[in-house]
Amino acid sequence: MAWEPDHYLRFADHRARPGVELMARIRHDDPGLVVDLGCGPGNLTALLAERWPRARVVGIDSSAEMIEAARSNHPGVEWIAADIEKWEPERPVDVLYSNATLHWLDDHATMFPRLRSWLTPSSGVVAIQMPDNWKAPTHRIPAEILDDGTWPAGAAAALMRDRLSAPEDYRRWLQPAVVDQWRTTYYQELTGPDAVWGWLTGSVLRPVLAALDADDGNRFAVQCKQRYAVAYPHDADGNVLLPFSRLFMVATG
Repeated sequence: MAWEPDHYLRFADHRARPGVELMARIRHDDPGLVVDLGCGPGNLTALLAERWPRARVVGIDSSAEMIEAARSNHPGVEWIAADIEKWEPERPVDVLYSNATLHWLDDHATMFPRLRSWLTPSSGVVAIQMPDNWKAPTHRIPAEILDDGTWPAGAAAALMRDRLSAPEDYRRWLQPAVVDQWRTTYYQELTGPDAVWGWLTGSVLRPVLAALDADDGNRFAVQCKQRYAVAYPHDADGNVLLPFSRLFMVATG
């Protein structure tokens, strides 16, 4: 499935804010190697490079389209198109950063200890943010539609369900590093018709639409838009307030 950087970047400010706030919680004065795992179009990777101009900064993403956009817009960073489940660093990593990526991957019980093992002993930092909105209407509505309707078998399977584990699990998987965790709900003001639909088709609903033909895709879109309009009504000014929660963790050592 190809990703569309331009569609994703329509909401760059909303998508970037959690990543910037995660970045601000990283405590490292002079890293030699900084890796952005799941860098997307590279906007946040470029900020990592600005923060640590003496570091070698590497952006990794499995999407060739995202890497192409990143390489074009941010030529000062090293970009690698690779499967982030299989990629491994050549040397210990001083700062390992991953914003809104790891929830796409399975088996966190294996993955998170593996990520921690890449860190420079005693001083390395891993900083991770993942969406944690799975029980909200944003995610519940498409799940209910696909589970109750007549759809191609692959469509329901393509919808990402809750893959996050309990915070205490992540803490255990990242130890013996010192782990700081928190959860933030962002109240995002979206503009335009079908704003919530537009937000989600740039991320979690994209695989579902890729699994549907044009007719089923239109039918799915109509049902989602109708139910999103009820769950997230427009304000008097025509905008929509979308609460969206995210789980953060920073592990050091």
